[in-house]
Amino acid sequence: MQIKHLLNVCFFAVFLFLMEPAMAQNKIITGKVTDKKDGSPLIGVSVVTAVGAQGGAITATDGSYKISVPANTPSLTFTYVGFLNATIPLNGRTSVDVQMEEANRALNEVVVIGYGTQKVKDATGSVASLSTKDFNKGVISTPDQLLQGRISGVQVTPSSGEPGAGATIAIRGAGSIRSGDGPLYVVDGVPLDNGGGTSSGYGVGAGSSSARNPLAFLNPADIENISVLKDASSAAIYGSRGANGVILITTRKGRKGQGIQFSSNTSVSSTAKRYDVLGRDAFLKAVAAVGANAGPVADGGIDYGANTDWQKQIFRSPISQNYNLSLGGASKDNTASYRASFGYDDQQGIVKNSGLKRLNGRINASKSFLNDRIKLDLQSTYSNVKNQYAPITNNAGFNGSLVGAAIQLNPTAPVFDSQGRYFNLNGYNDAGYPNGNSFRNPVSLLNQIDDRDNINRFLNNLTLTLKLFEGLSYKGNFGADISRGLRKTFYDPKIVGYTDAIGIRQINFPSPTGNGTAILTHNELTNYTTEHTLNYDKKWKDGSSLTALAGYSYQTFKNFNRNEFGFGTSTAGVLVKNYDDFKTHLPYPVGDSSSYKLQSYFARVNYSYKDRYIITGTIRRDGSSRFGANHKYGNFPALAVKWRITNESFMPKDGLFDDLSLRLNYGKTGNQEIPAYASLPVQQLQDFPGNAVAPLYQANPDLKWQTNTTYGAGLDFSIIKGRLTGSVDYFNKSIKDLLFFQDIAQPTFSSRIYKNLDGDVINKGVEVGLNLAAIQSKDFNWDVAYNMTFISNTLKNFKNYIVTGNIDGQGLSGAYSQLITNGVPLYTFNVPNYKGLDANGFSIYPQGVDVSSLQGSPNPKFTASLTNNFNYKNWSLSFFLNAATGFYIYNNTANAFFYKGNLVSGRNVTKEVAATNENPLNSGEVSTRFLEKGDFLRLSNATLGYTFPLKSKAIKTLRVSFTGQNLFLITGYSGLDPEINTDKQRNDVASKGIDYTSYPKARIFTLGLNAGF
Repeated sequence: MQIKHLLNVCFFAVFLFLMEPAMAQNKIITGKVTDKKDGSPLIGVSVVTAVGAQGGAITATDGSYKISVPANTPSLTFTYVGFLNATIPLNGRTSVDVQMEEANRALNEVVVIGYGTQKVKDATGSVASLSTKDFNKGVISTPDQLLQGRISGVQVTPSSGEPGAGATIAIRGAGSIRSGDGPLYVVDGVPLDNGGGTSSGYGVGAGSSSARNPLAFLNPADIENISVLKDASSAAIYGSRGANGVILITTRKGRKGQGIQFSSNTSVSSTAKRYDVLGRDAFLKAVAAVGANAGPVADGGIDYGANTDWQKQIFRSPISQNYNLSLGGASKDNTASYRASFGYDDQQGIVKNSGLKRLNGRINASKSFLNDRIKLDLQSTYSNVKNQYAPITNNAGFNGSLVGAAIQLNPTAPVFDSQGRYFNLNGYNDAGYPNGNSFRNPVSLLNQIDDRDNINRFLNNLTLTLKLFEGLSYKGNFGADISRGLRKTFYDPKIVGYTDAIGIRQINFPSPTGNGTAILTHNELTNYTTEHTLNYDKKWKDGSSLTALAGYSYQTFKNFNRNEFGFGTSTAGVLVKNYDDFKTHLPYPVGDSSSYKLQSYFARVNYSYKDRYIITGTIRRDGSSRFGANHKYGNFPALAVKWRITNESFMPKDGLFDDLSLRLNYGKTGNQEIPAYASLPVQQLQDFPGNAVAPLYQANPDLKWQTNTTYGAGLDFSIIKGRLTGSVDYFNKSIKDLLFFQDIAQPTFSSRIYKNLDGDVINKGVEVGLNLAAIQSKDFNWDVAYNMTFISNTLKNFKNYIVTGNIDGQGLSGAYSQLITNGVPLYTFNVPNYKGLDANGFSIYPQGVDVSSLQGSPNPKFTASLTNNFNYKNWSLSFFLNAATGFYIYNNTANAFFYKGNLVSGRNVTKEVAATNENPLNSGEVSTRFLEKGDFLRLSNATLGYTFPLKSKAIKTLRVSFTGQNLFLITGYSGLDPEINTDKQRNDVASKGIDYTSYPKARIFTLGLNAGF
């Protein structure tokens, strides 16, 4: 083919030479045509003066061309099979270089899959991939925020709006009835442990908090690509760890001409919404309306004389900063490349005394030897993350943690009393310590609790690749993930409202108020991965190809946790933030440490027959030390096929479809997310210093893998020369042998045991993804991306009855809101039916206040997102909306604090509650009164940017941008935000869709600068 092109060029050159005298009125145009994607020359491109014109030129083997045209020719048109036509104005020029864009570019893009990469057109499983241009913009704490809402079938629900907060990620629906339902993260080939050195904190009378996101150590600016393996056929290569899907994170590598890159962002945040509670005057009026004394305290009333906005006292509008610097490049022959990066984040939370500081350093380097027969790759990351925590917890009682205390506290109460002490409704004793435990002063909580952690994490991966002979290579991979975290929490002895004793392993210790408390929590994680793979790649002249992979993996995990407690400051009433300054300490640290091992054998074969029929078979055999002696190993096979219909002879070459492919898939994956010693008899130390032990759970040698079986079908298409591409997928995922921690009949060694329950969790649905190049012109482009998911979740063949979803608040001890039972979705709300207030202001429960019934699910039935990208010359504008419908949220905040009886005791309520005819004697039982639809539409992200046209040799690129996050929210939910998930698990059974005094979400505006040198 190249010889033919060369002959054509030679013939045309001779023709021009002979005809030169007759063309004296013409001018010669020269140039080079290359592929816009990688800069490679395009051979045989047709160059003409107008579309459909006779005569012209074609490009040579190096992409060059030469054409004679009339002097007044306005433009040249370049056409090439598989590429978009390009018409370029001459504007008097005699040299024109052109970059052509591939028409079916999306089909030839490479996606990351397990243990390798693959072109989109060859993918048989359901794999979604996002590059940097697709990521969410603005202040990004953790990698999961980059993809939130961007991929069909993937639901990312943050636990709160706190910087670095953890998130619940469900890929194609909920997959377990207990905790440990998240996907597997693989960073540059290293599978991570989801702990990561973070600590959830230890409750001392105001509940416990959730751990921060374990991925916070990764700098989002270092990430180049995120791929999500959604179905079992693509995730089965990871076997037992791919049960809930796999998220593959690839970091940026060095390339030619990369040079120095610098970026800086400055952000201003504020609360997107606050609780609409009563101000001073409205509060006093409402108190009087319920028959309570709204007069001065001296007269027995509740008016302390101040006018305090307690939410204003705890919230702020902080400024955050982010800086990234990288240096990268590659040798001329591409045998060596490198990229070093440094990043610093200072993210200040909208709640005072909260935030995240992160310092990152990363090196990616690659070197080939002996004509690329040997290659070494190194990825090394160091990260230091420092979190500061506000006292916001998941399960504080009626006194509330910080947010709960602020929204219910009497607005007539001052921040400080007449002596400059933090105001306490119950006053102070003769020793200067606060009395009582009825109300907590939010400013006292902020300033008299110091809660911080410091986490150092190292993630290193060294890979050796050997080309043994043509088509066969060996890859050896060694990864080390090491994390060391220390959380220090200090309670001032004069803190208001912490008079309850602290229970540690069934022993009570002094309360913080009047004593002071110090807690040190150590978390250490070590994860070593060793993998060996053989890869075979063979291509035939007819377009057929075969790739095969066989491998062995061995992972060891060690988690070491210990907690140290100190009580009583050395100097009465004076806090020194030093553990050794406390008079009394636990005799020895308390903690639950563990280790486990995972050994795996795996293989995958992918065969493509003439680029028409593609089949992929995968098998993985996993052995885990977590399971019983009779079921250590599990086998996880998968099979997927793809038929590229457009490559069949009966399909018209110039028809509607550029590509039309049908996919079918089936596969199994496993789940091992249980404690390391779940199959063994385990005991725990219970008291001091007696060394008594108590059994936690008994042995189960038959404990086996929870198994996910998935089958599905997909249709991929491309039309209008790649202007519209998309996919439609149907999936059906069934989970059986459900892992569960169950009570058992006595007498036995222990009252509980880990076992497999009968039953099937069924997730099935349809996913749609569309990408449209709506307008493509010289100066203006408009691209649209849309995805939506329809999904249902049902539990079948289940004979148990499990409750979860704890509800906290005064008089709600032991209350719950969710039920796991046969025939309904997981975490279905099961509460009494509330039908409003009667004429006397008391709640109406038609079936009775003690009769609960199934009411609705927290799992959305429909999710969708829409992205629009506009480019006009050097300007760009993008905005991203996401939505979810068909789900419910339980407003535990309202259940705990917002009913009229609180006014009688001098507690604040919302304006809506104050306006009702509710009787102040009416109680606030768990019911549908506080169950609300969570449907929402959110403008999550909008970015306006400008790229400066530069001619400077020193500065290659310069771009400024302005980004807004969480710009508006349309919802009927009365709480702060329906996209929330407070951890309200019960007996290690997960919950979902409960909102309880959580850290609010922020509205953020960011000014960004990116420069290349």
